Parts: sequence; C-alpha cells; structure tokens
Amino acid sequence: MSETTASLTATTSAAAPRPASALARGRRARIALRGLQVLLALFYGIASALPKLIAHPSAADAFDEMGWGSAGMYTIGALELAGAIALLVPVLQSVAAMALGALMVGAFVVQVVVFDGQNAATPLILLVPLALIAWKRRESNTELLRWARREA
Repeated sequence: MSETTASLTATTSAAAPRPASALARGRRARIALRGLQVLLALFYGIASALPKLIAHPSAADAFDEMGWGSAGMYTIGALELAGAIALLVPVLQSVAAMALGALMVGAFVVQVVVFDGQNAATPLILLVPLALIAWKRRESNTELLRWARREA
C-alpha cells in the first residue's frame, strides 16, 4: 500500500460516521448525566440550602454546635444554592461541580472532627457524582475561560 493510499484510508476511516448504536449510547449518557445534574441541583437547592437559608432549627443547632453561628449557616446555604443553580448553567456546570465537591470535602472534615463521623458518609457519597460531572463536563471550563478572556 502506498503512502498516499494509506493516508486516504486513514482519512476516510476517521471521517466515517459512527454507528447508530454508538450515537444512541452517547445521547443516552448525555441525558443521564444531565438528569443527574438536575437531581443534584434539586438536592442542594431544596434539601441542603433551603433549611440553612430559612434558619430551620436543625440547621441552626448544628451550626451553633460547630461554633459558626448564623453567619456560617447563611454563608454555606448561599454557597450551596449558588452551586445548585450553576449546575444547571451549561458554561458553569463543571466549575459548580468542583466547587460543590470542595464544600463536600469540608463537610466531611467537619462531620469527622466536630460530630465524630456521625454522618461522614453523606458528603463522600455526594462527592462521587460531583466528580463525574466535573470530569465529563470539563470542556465547559475551556468555554468559560474563553468567555472570561474576551470580557477582560
């Protein structure tokens, strides 16, 4: 096979369309990942941030026990709500997952140090889908950087 024929064959095979089953799998994976993002956004917005932002007694007691008081409670609640909203914004989704992941690392440390590991598994469990989203949506970071440089 000549060099020209080999490069033509490589070009043709690289440009060949993917089989329909591969396209369907890719589409299903994107839909599943988007569904996971929506579920996590609902969890962080409603189940996690809302009790802090309305100063529910369970949240207030926990933050008082930590010694952070209402300022810490409102700050963490606002960060969680911002992360929940950002998970739904395509250009922010990876950064939001990383930021919420950092919050979960902090939550794990607090659970172990302050509460003797009582609910330490919860932040670790939530860290797994956040890491998946951050990784699979990492191309949005490039888009965000491009946008930020254009604005600067």
